[in-house]
Amino acid sequence: MFGRKPKPVEEPSPEGATTPGDAMGGKGRPTPSRREAEAARKQNLKIPKDPKEAKKAARERDREDRSKSRAAMMAGDERYLPARDKGPAKAFTRDFVDSRFTLAEYFIFFAIGVLILGFVRNQFVQTWVSILFFAVTALIAVDTIVLILQLNNRAKKEFPNPVDRKGITLYGVLRTLQLRRLRLPPPRVRRGGLPVKPKS
Repeated sequence: MFGRKPKPVEEPSPEGATTPGDAMGGKGRPTPSRREAEAARKQNLKIPKDPKEAKKAARERDREDRSKSRAAMMAGDERYLPARDKGPAKAFTRDFVDSRFTLAEYFIFFAIGVLILGFVRNQFVQTWVSILFFAVTALIAVDTIVLILQLNNRAKKEFPNPVDRKGITLYGVLRTLQLRRLRLPPPRVRRGGLPVKPKS
């Protein structure tokens, strides 16, 4: 009465239709990006009910994680390196060793050769194998000592604080005993100091 117009009856919105509150990300309503993130998280955490399938899924996830970590480590990502390889001083040591030719790298081949010749039942051969073994071992020791002295001298200039240089001597020696192509993390520099060319 008195000219008032009756209020229009609000009809329920169809399922799936958005309301102004939804469009503006109203209080208590997750935004689409949040909804998608939660759905993705639930999907990743979904564990099969079958124990065998659950174990298989866990092994697959572990295998994928190891594969990603190894790929990142091979690419030189500091975050995925083992604790013994982390830090600027260790990286400096690796580059210093990798940029040089070292006799210790080939010691394993020499040791195998001596072992094979040790089966030869000839006094003359045995005598010369012994002499050669001690001579090469002495050369490797001298070469390694020179390298370590040079490494420590350079490291003192790069890292004046002795705490930063802790452990690099042993780390460098162990690096020289590894074949270059088997060293992990892989070398970043070639012999001579030039950067390693990226694989195409």
